[in-house]
Amino acid sequence: MSFAASGALDPRGPAARAIADLWWLMVVLGAATFVVFAVVLIGGLVRGSASAEDPGDERPSRLILLGGVALPSVVLIIVLGFTVRTMHTIPNAAPEGALQIEVVGHQWWWEIRYPNGVISANEVHIPAGRPVRLELTTADVIHSFWVPALAGKMDLVPGRSNTLWIDTDRPGVYEGQCAEFCGLQHAKMRLLAVAEPEGRFSEWLARQRAPAATPGSPSADEGQQVFAGVGCASCHTVRGTAADGTGGPDLTHLASRRTLAAATVPNTPEHLEVWVTDPHAIKEGVEMPATELDERQRRELIEYLEGLR
Repeated sequence: MSFAASGALDPRGPAARAIADLWWLMVVLGAATFVVFAVVLIGGLVRGSASAEDPGDERPSRLILLGGVALPSVVLIIVLGFTVRTMHTIPNAAPEGALQIEVVGHQWWWEIRYPNGVISANEVHIPAGRPVRLELTTADVIHSFWVPALAGKMDLVPGRSNTLWIDTDRPGVYEGQCAEFCGLQHAKMRLLAVAEPEGRFSEWLARQRAPAATPGSPSADEGQQVFAGVGCASCHTVRGTAADGTGGPDLTHLASRRTLAAATVPNTPEHLEVWVTDPHAIKEGVEMPATELDERQRRELIEYLEGLR
């Protein structure tokens, strides 16, 4: 998979830019401090023998006072000042025209809820040029939402709701990650933030609000029966059908998503077949069980799921 997203050092949003500026300041100050320390250390080694012959020399004491107290204090004061300033640049109140989206962390996937009732998974779609307020909660353990190119990290803590603001004026697909160890497949709890122009975002949201597409062929119709018969409907919702499970991601528009298994593999028919028959081959430890299907059933089920656009 390849996306246009950049990391924390190539920020695409105001909050991420402020954090990157602070990081670079800390790198420069840290490098300068190291150079000063190295120079003093080398100088001390060179003059060591001379100092031993002159016990009354007070230069080592002055160097210790300067290098061990004064210099670190100055560096820490500068870093503290810029950190406080950076914190104030990230909004705490709702900017005008902000969009509110709810993100719920699960082991190990992301549930995304939009104001118009749309529920998706593992892709956060946002309008470029408009601030977005993320309400972050968790269904189980502590997770941490992080899209490095757009903003800093924010924890999802059981029993409470945290808020994170993200904003970008550049359309693109930005990679994110759970940044708090949350179990066996923490490393494969990824997500995508998809920033689109306002018009395209509104169109996407309208399409997502529609019920699932009707099977377009007898084979896909049989696949829908397989979906219900093997128990998929007990964990997944497909709006417009009898499938109303809530234990796993909403699959109403599964085929429109770029990835499977929380951005672990591309959403292709080949990966989809592996995922529905033996998900542990891709993501060991997930609650979704393996499914025993013959070749015809697999083909019909995949055709049905590929039609959910």
